[in-house]
Amino acid sequence: MLSFAPELLLAAQGVRAAIFDVDGCLTDGRIYIGEHGESVKAFSTLDGHGIKLLARAGIEPVVITGRDTPAVRRRCADLGIVHAFHGIHDKLAAAERVLALLGLGWHELAVIGDDWPDLPLMVRCALACAPAQAHAEVRAAAHHVTAVPGGQGAAREFCDLLLCASGQYAAMLAGHLATLDGTPT
Repeated sequence: MLSFAPELLLAAQGVRAAIFDVDGCLTDGRIYIGEHGESVKAFSTLDGHGIKLLARAGIEPVVITGRDTPAVRRRCADLGIVHAFHGIHDKLAAAERVLALLGLGWHELAVIGDDWPDLPLMVRCALACAPAQAHAEVRAAAHHVTAVPGGQGAAREFCDLLLCASGQYAAMLAGHLATLDGTPT
């Protein structure tokens, strides 16, 4: 049974978009580089399903990441993330662009980040979240620190918090408790 503090749920109630950092949030933060320079990353299927649920609930998932790799581009495409910004040095400028594009304000945005480049977004948004292993300054700036580290369900916990705050979590879960032919399991 999920349980989030009432102040977190209140802060997240009006969220209409969620920004995800990649390294350290959607992955464990380690970078594997093959002998030919190729990057390999491991992503959690729990996180991926949470991102898909967010989109289904009308909360726009956005990726803003400092690195640009084929693995991340592929993962974003697989999850149907339309707004993905790769190789970004100035995450604040990218976030302001996406907010303008979506017609949203900072009070309608949630962010999950793990290191200093994420701080400018986290101090401006309605709800800031950090994975358990995030840098100390980032954990201090976060409204919520996940129980698990990045790449191991932290983004899913963030998604579940947003879905609970939106009032859609229970109905979405109930929909998953029926078989494909519509009968309860």
